Amino acid sequence: MDNQEERELSFEELNEMRQIRREKLTALRESGRDPFLAECFEVTHKSTVAVRDFEAREREREEAGLAETPDDEPIRVQIAGRIMANRHMGKASFIDVADSEGKIQVYVRKDGIPDGEYDVFLTYDIGDIVGVRGSVFRTRHGEISVKAEEVELLAKSLQILPNKWQGLKDPDLRYRQRYVDLIVNPEVREVFKKRALVIREIRRYLEEDEGFLDVDTPILTIIAGGANARPFETHHNTLDIDMKLRISNELFLKRLIVGGFDRVYEMGKMFRNEGMDRNHNPEFTSMELYQAYGQMEDVMRLTEEVASRAAIAANGTAVIEYQGKTFDLNPPWARVRMQDLVKEKLGVDFDAIDTDEEAREAAKPYDLENIRSLTRGHIIAELFEKYCEDGLDGPVFVTGHPVEISPLSKRDPEDPRITRRFEAYVNCWEIANGFSELNDPIDQLQRFKEQQAAATRGDDEAHPMDEDFVNALEVGMPPTGGLGIGIDRLVMLVTDAPSIRDIILFPTMKPL
Repeated sequence: MDNQEERELSFEELNEMRQIRREKLTALRESGRDPFLAECFEVTHKSTVAVRDFEAREREREEAGLAETPDDEPIRVQIAGRIMANRHMGKASFIDVADSEGKIQVYVRKDGIPDGEYDVFLTYDIGDIVGVRGSVFRTRHGEISVKAEEVELLAKSLQILPNKWQGLKDPDLRYRQRYVDLIVNPEVREVFKKRALVIREIRRYLEEDEGFLDVDTPILTIIAGGANARPFETHHNTLDIDMKLRISNELFLKRLIVGGFDRVYEMGKMFRNEGMDRNHNPEFTSMELYQAYGQMEDVMRLTEEVASRAAIAANGTAVIEYQGKTFDLNPPWARVRMQDLVKEKLGVDFDAIDTDEEAREAAKPYDLENIRSLTRGHIIAELFEKYCEDGLDGPVFVTGHPVEISPLSKRDPEDPRITRRFEAYVNCWEIANGFSELNDPIDQLQRFKEQQAAATRGDDEAHPMDEDFVNALEVGMPPTGGLGIGIDRLVMLVTDAPSIRDIILFPTMKPL
């Protein structure tokens, strides 16, 4: 297809063009040129490297005061990639070849490649994958290009790529056919390269600077603990037992702290059978770490460092722009108690309220569902979520979470109604959750029982009982600081991505 065709092709035209491509493939095979028999092609240069090397030689010549002559040895290259544009002009043609690093123009002359090959070359289509052997030069229009001496078809594209004017705009189609999205929207590839840089820097920082050990814990579990969320369920046929996909790896990682590892972390997939929106995908990437002999403040520092270093890895600066707003991720971040935010927003001072009944009476004007079944702690948390979260541009740490919503964190010795827990917010999103870990097995068992009671009352996200974890705490776990960071949301922020689907290569989609 001519890439200068601006109108949208009809379904009938597309079908006809696909048929033409199949006929071209048949002709190639009948002539002994089946492109799918090609096994390899030695690539000596990426497109960007070819351009860089040529520019470097030009600078060297200019600095030495030397003019280029026809006798100069050319920079010879072998490049490979996908044809993204073609311009045929009789006995000469230009094609744009895109590889994983960029794009470069290739000049093909009939008398510059082996006899009889030019007519075959003219049958190549946009989307075909080719290998090119030749030399680098600068055209009369100043564009660094490759003068082809040989063009080899390595794979035939039987589909029609969207043209560069119309592109691939429909978000649903982009997510379903990410392979096409990556081809026609190069900026999408850059987002995922930044994602890889962010993950690499987080791992480097934790392992090299902070001494954490990268570990693996089970994805298939009997008990999906470590968070309040609904799990995906499955069945193991050989053992004949029901199993779940993990919603968190927290309890396994803390077992490793019990076992004698001082600093462990894991970055991997979690699964929650919950709603989907611009910030939520049922399969997502999380990083959790645990530091023996540490506390909440230690992992708050780690949160600041991980987030700011992620931004620098992606963009070269810790000051980011997200959807028109500016956020400075450089430490230190602000800190505020949940109760203070509720008091500031609603005028209700829960520090002065001791009983559940008093809390329900104070919350009556604020339209909470099932208020008669809510405890003081649940009321504080729901008022915060409903009235305060949307104002937390941040970056900011919210502390003072009630015990009722924090079954795995240590009580605050100054106010046992709350815990030594924080959530980190940027752009009104929770991006991290951490605390001084509860290591009292008696308190932990009681909180699990309270969660079981909540489940009996219909809370399908209540934390399940995990007796083996209680047993691990009875063996003895040192004071520990724990942290979980949502990698996908962090990547969204530092790449200015409007949806979580824009930073997950293959997001969960409903079948057509």
